[in-house]
Amino acid sequence: MAAMAKYNRSNPAVKRILQEVKEMQSNPSPDFMALPLEEDIFEWQFAILGPRDSEFECGIYHGRIQLPSDYPFKPPSFMLLTPSGRFEIQKKICLSISNYHPEHWQPSWSVRTALVALIAFMPTNPGGALGSLDYKKEDRRALAIKSREAPPKFGSPERQKLIDEIHEQMLSKAPPVPQVLPNGPNEESNQLPAADSFGEHADKPDEGGNTVGSVSGSLNDPTEPESESGVAENTAEAPLAEVTNPHLPEASRRESIRRVPLAPQNPVVAIQKPKHDRLLTLAAFGLTLAIMALVIKKFLKINGLAGFIEGKF
Repeated sequence: MAAMAKYNRSNPAVKRILQEVKEMQSNPSPDFMALPLEEDIFEWQFAILGPRDSEFECGIYHGRIQLPSDYPFKPPSFMLLTPSGRFEIQKKICLSISNYHPEHWQPSWSVRTALVALIAFMPTNPGGALGSLDYKKEDRRALAIKSREAPPKFGSPERQKLIDEIHEQMLSKAPPVPQVLPNGPNEESNQLPAADSFGEHADKPDEGGNTVGSVSGSLNDPTEPESESGVAENTAEAPLAEVTNPHLPEASRRESIRRVPLAPQNPVVAIQKPKHDRLLTLAAFGLTLAIMALVIKKFLKINGLAGFIEGKF
């Protein structure tokens, strides 16, 4: 920067610019780099890294800053040279830190401040501002990757030499290109539990539904065929023809139910059941006779015939 010695250091703008150049070199930023031309310190070449966690990430975007003669009391103008899908190239862009809005500019701001703001503006909605573009994220990501391949071609050999130098420096600072998958691991892991839970829930209602359906169907709907457990439970009530040949057609099975008497499967129960019935009948008969005898005896006693009957007997 020996050529800067020709500038009048008493000029407020020159003094401020040289101060910012010194600050830039002593305190470099990992996110951007900017240097003025030796032949014109009011023109700067810069490059910024695309903001992290955005479609511009890892991109290297070159641009040009033109400082006014009464800098820093008036804002600079900005022009992007690298296609980004966010700003038009080689056209002054409209930002609150640019000369399109001098009412927002503050003299305490600097080139460093403006570049930090420019990086922050990239992922925002363009809103139809001058020099802004609204590409799809996929297109912007593709442009970000392509921007690393080579610096843009612009201006005189001196400008191009500075652009190439800045690009090489920024490429050494830039992180590797992130791998963007169509279906990331999070999406796949979110789908697997859903599929597993769906299969589990789909199986459980089927098991419960079939069990309840078979039981309620065999109890409430005589037109539905019974399950094997239903046939085993109702064997004692089944007709002989149905038990010996359960594969008969439905019409023949109904006919056999009407014509063939029931065949008890437990002979002991069949024999004991009538015996108990006879005993109960005899007991009831004997109780009835005893009651009748008491009633007759009471009647005779009331009418004075009890002694006659007792003497007779």
